[in-house]
Amino acid sequence: MLNDTILHAERELYLTLLVLAQQQPSAYEWLKQLPTWLGDIKDKANYAHAPAYQASVARLPELTVNNVNLNSDTLTIEASLNESQRKQTTALLKQLMPWRKGPFQIGGKIGDDESGIKIDTEWHSDWKWQRVAPHLGTLKGRRVLDVGGGSGYHGWRMAGAGADTVIIIDPSCLFYHQFMAIRHFVGTADAHETGRYRTHYIPVPLEALPEHSQLFDTVFSMGVLYHRQSPFEHLQQLKGQLVKGGELVLETLVIEGDANTVLVPHDRYAQMNNVYFLPSVAALIGWLEKAGFTDVRCVDVAMTSTEEQRKTEWMTYHSLADFLDPNDATKTLEGYPAPMRATIIANK
Repeated sequence: MLNDTILHAERELYLTLLVLAQQQPSAYEWLKQLPTWLGDIKDKANYAHAPAYQASVARLPELTVNNVNLNSDTLTIEASLNESQRKQTTALLKQLMPWRKGPFQIGGKIGDDESGIKIDTEWHSDWKWQRVAPHLGTLKGRRVLDVGGGSGYHGWRMAGAGADTVIIIDPSCLFYHQFMAIRHFVGTADAHETGRYRTHYIPVPLEALPEHSQLFDTVFSMGVLYHRQSPFEHLQQLKGQLVKGGELVLETLVIEGDANTVLVPHDRYAQMNNVYFLPSVAALIGWLEKAGFTDVRCVDVAMTSTEEQRKTEWMTYHSLADFLDPNDATKTLEGYPAPMRATIIANK
């Protein structure tokens, strides 16, 4: 028996954008492109694994869900699982590996890992959320865009914090289907009084969105800026999605230094070949001010530890410990400073 989770989620996205377009005509541009965006992610010519991922989501069993907590560190879907459902669900979710952003738990109760399926992801994304959340303006009733949202963990937490609408974007075919797998079990737990879903996913990069939509009260870009060849273009694109006075939450890799310090890795950085610019906090604040943001402030700086990012049963490839100098954990394999992340909040 196959489920129609993806179809239903995409219908909900259409309806959300339709309602939004009645208040904000720029959302019609999104609606025009939506069929292409949603068609491309399922096209085997674009993504060889797309049919297999879709099949994994469609075969997830229907569970009797007792409670969903979108505001717990481990996003927990409380449900009773019999042994057959546990085996089937675990096998299907493992076909969507590697799981990088989380953690999630399906079955059992919060804090009771034994009776549920714990998706122990590579990243303790809850630690990042704990660092960011205290500094946010309220998310209650706001429209939120989460850029590069991965499997959607932070997007669900935004809904849990009271956001009216959350749209996650990320061009990864795998992450899109991971989100849909969690969406299957969350069901209507994030619904408005109207019954409409609040949390949605569009599988595109930021640059694919219509420019200057000005649809969102809060825009998150966490772990994206250092992958962009043109950081100023990224900042302008983020600004274009914000309403006037809206809040930007930017989290990215930084290095020690003054307002003129920027590291441009020659080849790889921590074994990543798509890292372009690592500014100091002072330089990053200057970039945001130059891009036209106001009230720019750094609210957190944290070294990334091998407890926060690590290999697990659900992500079996190399992780941070493999990317650091084995004789000096303060440096990457390439000799650069080890990963340090700053969170900046600014306004349009």
